[in-house]
Amino acid sequence: MNKTELIEHIAKNADISKAAATRALESFIGAVKSTLQKEESVSLVGFGTFTVGKREGRIGRNPRTGDEIKIKEARVPKFRPGKALKDALN
Repeated sequence: MNKTELIEHIAKNADISKAAATRALESFIGAVKSTLQKEESVSLVGFGTFTVGKREGRIGRNPRTGDEIKIKEARVPKFRPGKALKDALN
């Protein structure tokens, strides 16, 4: 499912226009982004939790030349599914 299909699904199930569904989805994505930028987490009970993780810097290799390169440390988004989501899949 891509973003357009998700918007159509939301519009159909919530009985709202596609424009309203688009605004709702964009608002949700924006809220998650801004919260994660503040190093906070977003918990949706039954669905899961979005958090920020830290990936340490390391030495890697350029696959084309084989030269060593330094990879900087980075903050990365993480998602941990909730129990209800896990149970729905199994």
